[in-house]
Amino acid sequence: MATAREVKLRIRSVKNIAQITRALQAVSASKVQRAIAQVEATRPYATKAWEVLTHLATQPGREHMHPLMTRRAEVKNILVALITSDRGLAGPYNTNVLRFTLKRFADSPVPVHYVTIGKKGREVLHRRGKHIIADFSGIPDRPKFGDVSHIGRLLVEEFLEGRADEIYLIYTDFINMLRQNPTAKKLLPLEVDSGEQRVQQFATSKRVIPAYIYEPSDQEILDVIVPRFTELQVYHAVLESQASEHAARMVAMKNATDNATELADALQLEYNKARQASITREMLDIAGGAEAMAQAMAEKARKAAAKAAEG
Repeated sequence: MATAREVKLRIRSVKNIAQITRALQAVSASKVQRAIAQVEATRPYATKAWEVLTHLATQPGREHMHPLMTRRAEVKNILVALITSDRGLAGPYNTNVLRFTLKRFADSPVPVHYVTIGKKGREVLHRRGKHIIADFSGIPDRPKFGDVSHIGRLLVEEFLEGRADEIYLIYTDFINMLRQNPTAKKLLPLEVDSGEQRVQQFATSKRVIPAYIYEPSDQEILDVIVPRFTELQVYHAVLESQASEHAARMVAMKNATDNATELADALQLEYNKARQASITREMLDIAGGAEAMAQAMAEKARKAAAKAAEG
């Protein structure tokens, strides 16, 4: 059994850890609210861009309207843009999205290359021997579009140069504070009729879709909006991932704080028991010493009385 001094040191250590995790929880709670606000701020532009693309996609010859919307006859290479965090202490956030990614492309019949956004994903893929063509770490906590647009441009360039026939974006979709789901989206070739709920609502709407006259031409608009929208999808995925990261870290730090508090209470009980046992031993030692002294004095008195009787 540990001594009272050892238990007291452990209690102090656990309480210090609880203070740190409580502070991290408060910081993450603040950051997640800002991240959610940024995600919501991008939705109106993204929705309108989807509507324009959906309308253009209904025109004849969609497959030849823009190179980024053209499916390749044969898929020879796949590029995956994986978004993780730069820091740990986020519970299962990084583990879930990495496990999802490795399982998704474990049986791919063609080579899979990776672009990592976040140190945690880069480190795991590097240890697994995966081919990483680029890494983007150190994304700010409150990123602007310009902070991540170069990632989208790289992905567009890889597709246009033919080094990737399909590009997937894997990130963690923020559902709520307790639920964040790893998600895979085909980024290129751009598919405006994908499973996005807002696209389905637009495409299946009963209202009459008006005929638009585009100025300048459809092709010139597509040359601008398609690459721009590809970059916007990457930006939106980064915001979703950051909101998920902060939410996961907040929950993980809350659980860590609760566990540390419970452990400190258990250690305090153990300390009280150890202290009580120590006091009991000291009292027994004192009582034993007093009894031994009383016996010694009685023996001495008996001997003195016997000697006096003999004399």
